[in-house]
Amino acid sequence: MSNDPMRELRGLNVTVLHPLDREIEELLRHLKRIGCQIDACWPPPASISVSTSVVFFAITAEGPRVTLPRFVDPAPCLVAIVDYESPSAVKSLLESEAHCFITKPIRPSGIVSSLLLARSLHGYQSRLLAKVNKLEETLRSRREIERATRILMDMKRLDEDAAYQLIRSQATSQRLGMGAVARSIITAHRVFDSTSTATSGPKLARKVLGLTRR
Repeated sequence: MSNDPMRELRGLNVTVLHPLDREIEELLRHLKRIGCQIDACWPPPASISVSTSVVFFAITAEGPRVTLPRFVDPAPCLVAIVDYESPSAVKSLLESEAHCFITKPIRPSGIVSSLLLARSLHGYQSRLLAKVNKLEETLRSRREIERATRILMDMKRLDEDAAYQLIRSQATSQRLGMGAVARSIITAHRVFDSTSTATSGPKLARKVLGLTRR
């Protein structure tokens, strides 16, 4: 976050999903004063513009006032507008996965803080998800490399280190990740194992496995 938190709010695309009333009009005026680009929608559209960074949406005492539209990745951060803290409203707030909330009656004080907090939590969550996805991909590749190594050990009578180095050398020569080479080997072995021929297997995998066309 910059030294001037207000600067990152200027020009921010904000969508408000709530019927217009006096309090929502005050919210819109305040968001415009701090430099946000506002799009007030009611009823809610089927989808939200990909340029939208923040969505304010209504939650009433009976539960969610709106069904949130489909979001395109990266999804915007969410700020709930809660008019009464009933058990149904609190349950809906938790289920909405909102990053922050404001309560009615809406007052100008607290809007900026809520907006900045929502943006901060959304950014932190996005970074964590990116790390998780990267770790999952790394683990998936490792499992595939281990499986491909065992296939080469069995089919080419190699020890574990030699089989691993063969995958590594092919990845280097083909300018591919080791996971991609391992997946090719696994696919070719699956085809070879089920049909006793490698004619349908990927060319690279046939080369690594030492299989020839029949």
